[in-house]
Amino acid sequence: MGQTITYHFTLNSPWSYLGDARLAKIAARHGAKVVHKPTNFGLVFPETGGLPLPKRAPARQAYRLQELERWPAYLGIPLIKQPDNFPSNERNGIGIVIAAINQGLDVTHLVNAIMTALWAEDRNIGDEATLIGIAEAQGFDGQGLFEAGQKNTIEAQWLQNSKDALAKGVFGAPTYGLGEQLFWGQDRLEFLDRALASGA
Repeated sequence: MGQTITYHFTLNSPWSYLGDARLAKIAARHGAKVVHKPTNFGLVFPETGGLPLPKRAPARQAYRLQELERWPAYLGIPLIKQPDNFPSNERNGIGIVIAAINQGLDVTHLVNAIMTALWAEDRNIGDEATLIGIAEAQGFDGQGLFEAGQKNTIEAQWLQNSKDALAKGVFGAPTYGLGEQLFWGQDRLEFLDRALASGA
């Protein structure tokens, strides 16, 4: 049986976006399964010493913008550093993703399409019509997924994902878990690749 990667991410993270398609390629190359775990880092940060972006020191915010120039250029991935629609209310997008997971659907391309809508196209990923359109473009029942994503049980699953993240020692997005190992940040994907290759 292939290895399993647990993927804790948030749609509002540019770093999740920058690593998302590369994660899928790495997993496919190794025959690994990716378990998507949408995580509410608004709950994780207070427990792990993290701060939401507006509360970070000016020097850290300025450095983040430098990195958001370097990495997209290096990777050849389009990214808008400061989209007007950031931060988006990601609840609706998370709802669609979790609803799709509950239906046994492969959400790999759906997640990437939602992130791309925000970070490369500056679209409002909290908007119902926008999300339905994105889901339908991926071949899904957008209206059905949106409606399913509004249920209270979705909130409970999102919360549970966040509790699971804390229990594993996750503190930032994205985090990729392989066995007992954690790899934080899209710039650690090479190490994940190596770990998969070694069977660790």
